[in-house]
Amino acid sequence: MSIVWRLAFRDLRRGGRGLLLLAACLFLGTAALAGIGSLAASMIAALDANGRQILGGDVEFSVSQRRATVEELAVFTQAGRVAETVSMRGMADAGGPATLVDLRGTDAAWPLVGRFRLAPGALADRPRGREIAIAPALAERLRVKSGDMLRLGMARLRVIGIIAEEPDRLGAGFTLGPPVLVDFAGLEATALVQPGSLYESHYRIVLPRAASAVTVRERLLVRLRGAGWTAKTSDRAAGGLRTGIDQFGQFLLLVGLAALAIAGVGVGSGVAAYLAGKAKIIATLKVLGATSRTIAAIFLAQLGLVAAGGIAAGLLVGAAVPWIVTAFVGAALPVPPRLALYPVPLATAALLALLVALLFAVPALARARDVPAATLLRDALAPRRWPAPGVLAVMAVLVAALVALAVLTASNQLLALGFVGAVSAVIGVLWVIGIAVRFAAARVPRARTPLLRLAIANLHRPGAQTDRLVVALGLGFSLFVALAVIDSSLSSELRNAAPTKAPRFFAIDLQPGDAATFASAVSGAAPDARIESLPSLRGAIVALRGQRVADMKTLPAGAWVLRGDRTITYSAQLPPRNVVAAGKWWPTDYRGPPLVSLEDKAAAALGLKVGDSITVSVLGVEVPARIAALRTIDWGGLGLNFAIVFSPGYIEEAPHGLLASVYAPPSQDGAIARRVAEALPSVTLIRVGDVIGQVGAVLGQVALAIRAAAAVTVAAGIAVLIGAVSASGRARRYDAVILKLLGGSSRQVLGAQAIEYAILSAILAVVALTIGAGAGWFVVRQVFDIAWAPRWDIVAVTLASAAVMTLGAGVAGSLPALRARPAEALRDL
Repeated sequence: MSIVWRLAFRDLRRGGRGLLLLAACLFLGTAALAGIGSLAASMIAALDANGRQILGGDVEFSVSQRRATVEELAVFTQAGRVAETVSMRGMADAGGPATLVDLRGTDAAWPLVGRFRLAPGALADRPRGREIAIAPALAERLRVKSGDMLRLGMARLRVIGIIAEEPDRLGAGFTLGPPVLVDFAGLEATALVQPGSLYESHYRIVLPRAASAVTVRERLLVRLRGAGWTAKTSDRAAGGLRTGIDQFGQFLLLVGLAALAIAGVGVGSGVAAYLAGKAKIIATLKVLGATSRTIAAIFLAQLGLVAAGGIAAGLLVGAAVPWIVTAFVGAALPVPPRLALYPVPLATAALLALLVALLFAVPALARARDVPAATLLRDALAPRRWPAPGVLAVMAVLVAALVALAVLTASNQLLALGFVGAVSAVIGVLWVIGIAVRFAAARVPRARTPLLRLAIANLHRPGAQTDRLVVALGLGFSLFVALAVIDSSLSSELRNAAPTKAPRFFAIDLQPGDAATFASAVSGAAPDARIESLPSLRGAIVALRGQRVADMKTLPAGAWVLRGDRTITYSAQLPPRNVVAAGKWWPTDYRGPPLVSLEDKAAAALGLKVGDSITVSVLGVEVPARIAALRTIDWGGLGLNFAIVFSPGYIEEAPHGLLASVYAPPSQDGAIARRVAEALPSVTLIRVGDVIGQVGAVLGQVALAIRAAAAVTVAAGIAVLIGAVSASGRARRYDAVILKLLGGSSRQVLGAQAIEYAILSAILAVVALTIGAGAGWFVVRQVFDIAWAPRWDIVAVTLASAAVMTLGAGVAGSLPALRARPAEALRDL
């Protein structure tokens, strides 16, 4: 092996620049995979490391619209130290317009884990009685400071400080307003907790050191069965956020895998071009007695060294991504990453890149190893052959290893398997299209225009890279279109998130007896305003067709209605924006056994149909009901919609409030908010614009991440294009020299090249539009579940830019051939 390494190093020193494309492609693919994996791992690690603090204990039990009974509290106290909090929404004002806040009432034991801290200048260490601690955002919005007074509900509370650290804030989940804190005496003074009010009670428990959180959770849930309790442990703190990070990280990893696949085509082109340029060296070595195995070992050593360098550089950049992201956009992240090196995503990215490099390099290496020296010297004119059976077997093993690694390391293995299958199918389709283009080009009638005739001949002549160019450019074009479709649909969702038919406000915690006062206040501010109101309760589905949900080992996919409490209602009439899809709505005067109507999609996810039974726990009371109808709901209008609607009668006896939506001109928002706050201080008004703003912020972050992934993909596509042009560089140099000797001008040679790439670009634009739009539709509708609203002008500009880039790279790749002197070039050939 010493002579192999010696020759490999010598050749690399003299002519290794030809492998820079290999290094660049592997660097891009590795950096994308390693960076995405490291960032997701760092955020998950942050959640794991701070799980007890995020949750506020080892176990949390929650229930809606009530607090624990004495017996239930005794059950919690027996398990460990307990802290109680109550969370709800309210309206706070300092004498001006009221602002929506996220209110939490705490007992003296809170927080059990972590430290609550107020900013310097606070009047006390925590609020007591008629005192309140507020978030910096609220202090800035209302222009208040420590010592000022706020009205919250029916109480006037003194601000004692600005919240600097709230240890379990992340575990509170999605909020619409800035947080404020009071103790239970302050919460009682606000009079916001009324029968039917929407609030949740949380009981955090710190267990003895030897106790298992999972065991305690399961044991206590059995003792509290049927009372409407939900529970989670510290290892699943911020479960929704963890799921979101996993899902979006998986999507970006799939984009990274697509970029790596495109880069792999560039690796194959780069290696083919490099070995084609080494034809004389290979021939000389064979003449001097070198075996095919020795030659293969020399170039494999070179490729291994360069690939290792590209992969190592990609790993360095990928490992640094958590630090880079934290430095530039750390404040926008939902959780600060835990800065460390994460070996698993780095090792996975390195192994995937290595497998891709071997897969696309093996055919060219086998060609250089097996073809006799005399044929290598005539490589530009040699017919292309299928790889030998042994080479095909090695490639099959590499493909199997690549698929297994990509699928087994994915959080959603079914999605990853489908993605790998889709990419493989696309590559196969593009390869067939490439062969069809060569076949058709060889059989079309001869064009009368010399340049067009030369361009068409270039597509099918011996040594033409047409099929490889179609695969490389087709993958790149398709991914560009898919990302353009996804990005423009996200942008459209941001622009149109507030449909014109959406209400201006939602009113919660409205008591049935205050409905007339509320309507009077709204109409006094906006005479033309329209109000929709429905009863509002909280309930959780605890059984399906007699089977307890708690006894199910796994929940069906898409069973979101089973995850915790849901807002439910009852109605004699079919609610607006609802259409009966199956079954029949009950009569308006129905007063028999409880009937229920479910959203059709939710019912399909649970495998329910008309006539099946479900049991819903409402305020600890289990209500069995028969499904009478399934409904299709128009969620896009952002009006009052309920997945679960009961028939009137038995359910009416439960304490409940009203939910109301207000439809009015935007110019009257301020007047409505003031009149309602004056008439009913305990009613919480939620501006639809605030909800849309938070959703828009999340979608904006998603769009930014997709654009960053698209930048890597574009870079990989450029590298592939350069590689494809380089792979055919020797043949094009030969053609250019012959044409110039026959009297052709440089402009004519370049014109023929430009026409060739224009023909390919036009064909691939149609193919990419079909493939890319289909892939984009799947992501937009099935993954993000947003409206399919691509900007076709953006897609057209994307395709045109890709075509111009292809033309530019193709023409630029021909310039060295035009500069070659005929005598010198012919000697080299």
